[in-house]
Amino acid sequence: MRKIFLLLLTALSIQLHLHAQGYQLSIRLKNYNSGKLFLANYMGRTTYLADSAEVNPAGEVVLKGKTPLYPGIYLIVLPGKQKYVETLIDRQQFFSVTIDTADLVGKTVYKGSPDNELFLAYNRFLFQQESLTRSITDQLKTARTAADSAKVAPLQQELGKKLQEYRHELVSQHPQAILSAIFKAMKEPEIPQKPEGEDSSFAYRYFKGHYWDEVELSTDRLVRTPVLEAKLKKYFSQLVVNMPDSIIVDCDALLARTRKSKEAFKYVLWWLTYNYESSPYMGMDAVFVHLVEKYYVPGDAFWLNDEQLNKIINRAYTLAPNLIGQQAAPLELKDTASKPVSLYKTKAKYTVLVFWDPTCGHCKTELPRLDSAFKASWKDKGVAMIGIKTEGTREEWLSFIRDNHLTGWIHALDADNSTNYRRLYDVYSTPVVYLLDERKKIVAKRLAVEQLNDFLERSGQKNTAAKL
Repeated sequence: MRKIFLLLLTALSIQLHLHAQGYQLSIRLKNYNSGKLFLANYMGRTTYLADSAEVNPAGEVVLKGKTPLYPGIYLIVLPGKQKYVETLIDRQQFFSVTIDTADLVGKTVYKGSPDNELFLAYNRFLFQQESLTRSITDQLKTARTAADSAKVAPLQQELGKKLQEYRHELVSQHPQAILSAIFKAMKEPEIPQKPEGEDSSFAYRYFKGHYWDEVELSTDRLVRTPVLEAKLKKYFSQLVVNMPDSIIVDCDALLARTRKSKEAFKYVLWWLTYNYESSPYMGMDAVFVHLVEKYYVPGDAFWLNDEQLNKIINRAYTLAPNLIGQQAAPLELKDTASKPVSLYKTKAKYTVLVFWDPTCGHCKTELPRLDSAFKASWKDKGVAMIGIKTEGTREEWLSFIRDNHLTGWIHALDADNSTNYRRLYDVYSTPVVYLLDERKKIVAKRLAVEQLNDFLERSGQKNTAAKL
């Protein structure tokens, strides 16, 4: 599937002008007297260049601009791009830092940046726990049995307790610091004891219901960190019911919480849209279409230019007619003898539509496999096969059907392109497979032979159970 949002990822990182005095980072490097230094920021797990400057012979470099940097975790990447120092950016954007490559944690010194003094102290604390962390890692690597792994548990609990206590103390003493916002977002809800009368789903419902409580979604301070993406990924992959209707409800609820921050809204909407446009799971395109219709069509995606916006909207309009649960678009075609073929006049318990090209390498592999499954079991289940030629000559088409003994199928084509099937069925590569029910409603699409076979088997078992 064409992933249009890979083309738009750079648009996400374009910064808006803010009304403030800009920024200036004065950096002194020990053991460097030339080269280029880079400043980058996180956007999820990816990093983007924010600024750069040459190091002077004294090992000094100044990064400055008239427009303030957005808050987040930034990387001061040293010349050669082999080493970097993570730096926090928030309200205070005029500060200096001295970096000694001999000890990036122990000898780095900030002046005029309380946020980074807190961050540096935390990193030094982590460095102090390195021996305990290494011991845990080594024991897990050599663990042979569950009992071996269980022996490591007390060490893991000890380390976890130390980290939580440190973070809790920092949040208590510096509640407004950006590092506190990061720590609060990283912490997961603590599930209380199940109240009397609650069922077994209480823990899940509580955890999901309080998952975003400590996450700053009304500011932009978490957008340029890896934290927000990690939270989104866990929430929508582990906590939200993997059904389009449920996902849509959670998408809308989450986006409503970001409305006070343009940057948070922009990032969350982009992440959701890309995630469900490119999802490998069948039916998730319904989420993509919903997001486009609710947020992009009215103009809420303020960061996109007209060309980018039109690409997204056109993609959604292409998918909308062929979503799971929709009635399949009518097809009036001609068969190999140029006689009329009508999708809706083809009566069958199930109809498998296959858009294919006799010159396509993948089609040459998949068509015989579909035919084998059809003759082995699908035909007995009341399945009708309709193969529709998309490319290639008439001679190539007829020759492939004959040479591969694709008998029992309805073979058809739209010689004069009157059905607009490419747009209605989103056919831009081949083969494309749809499964329709008795009323020609789309029940599955873009499935491999094995997945389609499993789907038909499950459907048959359900029908048998219903009759009993």
